[in-house]
Amino acid sequence: MIAFLRGRVLRRTEDRVVLEAGGVGYEVHLPAVVARGLQVGEGEEVALFISYHVTPNQPRPLLVGFRREVEQEFFERFITVDGVGPARAVRAITHPVAAIAEAIERKDVAFLRRLPGIGQRTAEKIVAALHGKMGKYALLQEAAPAGAAPPAEDFRAEVVEVLTRQLGHRPAEARRMVEEALRRNPAIADAEALFQEVYRVRQTAEAPA
Repeated sequence: MIAFLRGRVLRRTEDRVVLEAGGVGYEVHLPAVVARGLQVGEGEEVALFISYHVTPNQPRPLLVGFRREVEQEFFERFITVDGVGPARAVRAITHPVAAIAEAIERKDVAFLRRLPGIGQRTAEKIVAALHGKMGKYALLQEAAPAGAAPPAEDFRAEVVEVLTRQLGHRPAEARRMVEEALRRNPAIADAEALFQEVYRVRQTAEAPA
């Protein structure tokens, strides 16, 4: 399986690139939101995290590219929903991952059904399957600033590391978010639950008075 590619862009179209890596040209499909942010042209080098799919109905390998590993991870969870296969998910992700994740957490079926290829019933399935699991992705920032993060010694340090290295928050801000979440819910015992609590704390802070 292919999980990551780094190489030179041989050809680029609106929704895909052909990437030369190790003397082989790989056709990589790009969700619209990824394509808009990929500021490279033919002859330039790029690195992409790859979601790789071969199924009985899709015998030709489908490679889907992302600039950040956390976006690839979101995509892999998104396609676990019944009726949302890789090809449909590529078409659907026209908004930033954070916006789609927030819509799922808000149970905003109206937002989800406006995504290309996602109707009312599929939007309802997405909410039913993924609500309560999207806090981590809803925290993703558009641009990830550089900054050191602590080693992942436990799940708290792991969350701080992901918030800074993958989700784009500054180290001091990430530590504050984690501390506030743990003060509000000291019974948290794993990273996913902590991401959800951090997301809930942020939502409470941003809610109008």
